[in-house]
Amino acid sequence: MNTPLLWKSISVEVLDTEGWKEAWFRFQNKTVDYVSDPGMWMAILFTALKILILLIVGRLVIKLADKIIDGMLEARDKGPIHFSRRRTETIGKLVRNIVTYVVNFILILMILSQFNVNLGPVLAGAGVLGLAIGFGAQSLVKDVITGFFIIFEDQFAVGDVIQVGNYKGSVEEIGLRVTRIKSWTGEIHILPNGTINQVTNFSVNNSLAVVDVNVTYETDIDQAIQILKDTAEAYYEKSMDIVKAPQVLGVQTMGISEITLRLTAECKPNAQFGVARDLYSLIKKAFEASGIQIPYPRVVTYHRNEKAEL
Repeated sequence: MNTPLLWKSISVEVLDTEGWKEAWFRFQNKTVDYVSDPGMWMAILFTALKILILLIVGRLVIKLADKIIDGMLEARDKGPIHFSRRRTETIGKLVRNIVTYVVNFILILMILSQFNVNLGPVLAGAGVLGLAIGFGAQSLVKDVITGFFIIFEDQFAVGDVIQVGNYKGSVEEIGLRVTRIKSWTGEIHILPNGTINQVTNFSVNNSLAVVDVNVTYETDIDQAIQILKDTAEAYYEKSMDIVKAPQVLGVQTMGISEITLRLTAECKPNAQFGVARDLYSLIKKAFEASGIQIPYPRVVTYHRNEKAEL
């Protein structure tokens, strides 16, 4: 056994252990000195106080901006040019969200500056990132801009019945990026706002129910028209969907075996289909009660070597 080498290794381990202990003691002393330094605590206190003041000022700015926006919208409602209430509320929410995002972004930058963070590289990086997103997500930017103008111009609102291309239904949700349309059979169509090039809104103005009724050539036209008038007026008195008295326009067309009479009724938006169904049912019953026949196809069969009997 080599005794000198053994003693040398033991002495090295002892020195390493004592070095670690000395380093640990120095760390403890520095930590105690740092924690017990009044200047450090004063700096932390002032920094926390500044951050608290910034947060309070930010909340106050947002509240003040909300009050100003509400005052401007109320002044617009009382002005000579009136806007729809839903459009005013939508624009107000949009402007409030923009103000909140801007104030919060500025607050984050000011709080970072309290921790001696260099804001130059942060702003430069944000600018480069925004530029990259702008080039890489042009469709997203187009969707957002189109959605903003849809809301701002009040082209349609939630609950309206619209048609976009081949999709027709009621609007379930309008976002800055997509619009959700629910068809009458229950399907939900999600359309990016950038693809909405042309919109037909069926909920802005009153609708028109058009009822065409066929009668035979043997029918007394004046009697049939009078029955249509009486039936339509009776239905108008009890219906909540018709806004004006129905009009019987008279003979619309003359076909091969029938005469078409037309009746129109101005209804509330999107109520024309139900009104037309009710009128068809009532007219059918009224014609049956008066003995007026509705034409139907008739077939006359001729047998060879026999005379046809009509």
